[in-house]
Amino acid sequence: MGEPYYITTAISYPNGKPHIGHAYEAIAADVIARFMKSLGRDVRLQTGTDEHGLKMAQKARDLGVTPKQLADEMTQHFIDMCDALNVDYDKFQRTTEAAHHAASQELWRRMEANGDLYLSRYEGWYSVRDEAYYDESELVAGEGGAKLSPQGTPVEWTVEESWFFRLSAYGDKLLALYESNPDFIRPESRRNEMAAFVSQGLRDLSVSRTSFDWGVKVPGSDNHVMYVWVDALTNYITGLGWPDENEMFSKFWPANLHLIGKDIVRFHTIYWPAFLMSAGLPVPQAVFGHGFLLNRGQKESKSLGNVTDPVELATRFGVDTVRYFFMREVAFGQDGSWSPDAIVTRCNAELANSYGNLVQRTLSMIFKNMDGQLAAFATTEADDALLATVHEACAVDLRREFEALNFSAGIEAWMRAVFACNAYIDEQAPWALRKTDPERMRAVLLCLFMAIRDLTIAILPVVPTAANRVLDQIGIPADERRIADLGKADWYMARVATGERLAAPQPAFPRLELPEDDAA
Repeated sequence: MGEPYYITTAISYPNGKPHIGHAYEAIAADVIARFMKSLGRDVRLQTGTDEHGLKMAQKARDLGVTPKQLADEMTQHFIDMCDALNVDYDKFQRTTEAAHHAASQELWRRMEANGDLYLSRYEGWYSVRDEAYYDESELVAGEGGAKLSPQGTPVEWTVEESWFFRLSAYGDKLLALYESNPDFIRPESRRNEMAAFVSQGLRDLSVSRTSFDWGVKVPGSDNHVMYVWVDALTNYITGLGWPDENEMFSKFWPANLHLIGKDIVRFHTIYWPAFLMSAGLPVPQAVFGHGFLLNRGQKESKSLGNVTDPVELATRFGVDTVRYFFMREVAFGQDGSWSPDAIVTRCNAELANSYGNLVQRTLSMIFKNMDGQLAAFATTEADDALLATVHEACAVDLRREFEALNFSAGIEAWMRAVFACNAYIDEQAPWALRKTDPERMRAVLLCLFMAIRDLTIAILPVVPTAANRVLDQIGIPADERRIADLGKADWYMARVATGERLAAPQPAFPRLELPEDDAA
């Protein structure tokens, strides 16, 4: 197996059904995981649900069910979403599992043994919706002078006995981490924000609650449950079998990448590394805080009536189409906007008209005019130039940009190669060569065949179902579908030299139609 690569999504809070943001993150994580596998890495992808906390307890009470019943019901929606979006995770870790409770309690014991936990009294502002504590200086004014969190959520004054974590002792260590590993927090704007926050000085953190009991019990203080973020973040090592120092934990920890939304960067880049340092465990290698996906420029909310069911979206437009659009349309790390008409416009232009049409007409001409027969051939300068362009785009540019998580830029490079192939086929006009120079026609079509193979392998992490269907049609074995293999010395001619015969092709990306009720 190749070098290990461990990637996680944020731990989704299942007090409601998944929304478009959950889908965006899950798709991005899956694209990264598939891309890393395509480079030959030994990849592990983990996702899951964060099922404890006051918010879940209150929602369950309002619905007249137990918190566990609510967690079971709603978590299934997140599992279904991942399955519907073709997210090939290795572990779906729930925080209600007994193994997770044991892991969280062991983390607590190690932080306590290090002298970083003490019992005191908490008085301050707490947001139930964010499951977060805020200093007075962080609050903003709402309507009528109401106090709100920096996220715009209601806060309430809370007074109760609490265990505290000595977060104040970790400011210099965190700043040293940021300095020694500039890629620990990405994009750069998030790193600058967190560094500025830590530089102002950190206050000790309240890490237990006594006002409700839906959570992980604090060892030795059964009337306390852990602050939900202590419990939730431990999820990332629970899924590796910790606290057992097993082979899987040794192989995959520290995580290569925590992929999260920009609104929870503080928890992952201040609290989480501090907890790990206290417990004597390595910190993750990188945390990436992606932006929000806006619906026609607006954040989705129930009050606006614009909340999107991602499963319904994938059913309407196709899973691969939605995956492609999300990765193509938005510069990763920034906020982006989507709409049904934007999906149709982008994907018809690029997937259907450009790539899909290239594949369909090339393979159709091979099937009709060459009886589907592959064969070795002599290339011309024009052929070599095209194959070089495709190789540069797929094996170099796309790879470089995807490694940097610049998905939109990587797909842009891929599209340039698709356009080059379409320009080549128009210039060479194999339909005319069929009568005037059949041998040249075969060379042109076989050159395009090889270009299509590389293009399809390169985009496979983004559109796995459609790409694998194309690769099946052109007879590429499952073990020859890695980006790492593109450009090997014997790669190009070896495939057509097999003399295999292709069957009649099936369309890869049919054109989409926009339903009238989705028109902008």
